[in-house]
Amino acid sequence: MEEFFCKTRLICGSGAVSALGSLGGTRLFLVTDPFFAKNGMAHRVAEAAKCGQVEIFDKVQPDPTVELAAEGTARLREFQPDLLVALGGGSAMDCAKAMAYFAKGSYTLAAIPTTSGSGSEVTDFAILTHNRVKHPLVDPRLRPDVAILDSNFLQELPKGLIAETGFDVLTHSLEAYVARDAGAVTDLLAREAFSSAFAALPASYAGNTAVRLKVHLAASLAGMAFTQAGLGLCHAMAHSLGGMFHVPHGRLNAILLPSVIGCNAHAAGKKYAELARAAGMGGSADTIALRNLKNGLIRLRRELNLPETLSQAGVDPRSVWRNAGEIVAATLADPCCKSNPMEAEDFLVRRILEEVTGRV
Repeated sequence: MEEFFCKTRLICGSGAVSALGSLGGTRLFLVTDPFFAKNGMAHRVAEAAKCGQVEIFDKVQPDPTVELAAEGTARLREFQPDLLVALGGGSAMDCAKAMAYFAKGSYTLAAIPTTSGSGSEVTDFAILTHNRVKHPLVDPRLRPDVAILDSNFLQELPKGLIAETGFDVLTHSLEAYVARDAGAVTDLLAREAFSSAFAALPASYAGNTAVRLKVHLAASLAGMAFTQAGLGLCHAMAHSLGGMFHVPHGRLNAILLPSVIGCNAHAAGKKYAELARAAGMGGSADTIALRNLKNGLIRLRRELNLPETLSQAGVDPRSVWRNAGEIVAATLADPCCKSNPMEAEDFLVRRILEEVTGRV
C-alpha cells in the first residue's frame, strides 16, 4: 500500500504573487534577505498581501544558522502574525520554516521561491547550520500551506544561480527516484521533474526566460517527490562539505552527483537507466543507459560552467583530507543517508571524496 499527501496549495504563473491578498491575513511577518529588502521586492510583496500590520525580517544569509533562526523566532513570537511569508531562495524558506516550527504559533505559511532549486516551498525539510555542520530538520509541520511560483520573479536571474539551483533540481529528482522509500507517485513526479529540468536548463542558462517557469515547476515536483521518497548520499555529502567549506549547495551537488551515481549503480542501475531513457539519454541495455546518464550530467555540468572538482570550487584538497574523518562522520549521521539505495559506509564516502578531489 502506498500513501501520498501534499497539503501545499500551488499557485503559479505571471502575477501569481497577487494571490497573497486572498489569504485573509491582517498581520504579515515577511522573512527575506537584505538584497530583496533593498531592491524593493520585499515591500512589493508586502503590498500584495494587503495586511494592515507588517514586519520584515531581512537578515537571512546563505546557510542560515541556528542562531539566526533563534533570533527570528523571538521576533516572530513577539509580533504574533497570522500570515508568515518566506521570500527568496532555499535559505529564506528554510529559515522561515524553522522559525515557524520553533515558535509553535498558528500562521498561514506562504513560500515565494525566487530561485528554481530547493523545492523547499513544498517540503517537510529545513536546513540549519551549527558549528560548521548542516542539520536537516524533517517534520510535516515544516511544509508550507501555500507556494507561489511567480514567473515574473525569474526574469533577471544570474547565470551562475540558474546553473547551481538547476543542478539541485536534477539531484533532488534523481535521488528521489532511486530512494528506498520511492513509490509509484513519487516516481512519476521525480521522472517528470528530471526530464523537464534536464531539457530546459541549457535554454534558461542561455537567457531564454520563457522556459524558466518549467524549471520552477520542476523544482516543486522534485520537492514533492523527495519529501516523501527521501534523498541520498549526494545530499548527505553536500550538507557535510557545505557546512565545513561554505560552498553553495547546488555547486556541490553538481560536483558530487556523477560520482555518487557510479557508486550506487550496483543497487540502483535499473532505475538510473529508466531515468536516462525518460530524459532522452537512454540505450538499449541498462549499462549503456547508465553510462549515458552519467556522461550526460557531466556534459551539462560543463555547459553550465560548473566546477568538476572541489579544487575548482575553491576548496583545497589537502584541507578535505585533513578533515576527512569529520566529513565522513557528518555524512553518515545525515538523515539523507537512510534513504540512499545502498547502505552508506565509510569506504563509500571516502571513494567519492577521492574522485571529487582528483585523487583518482
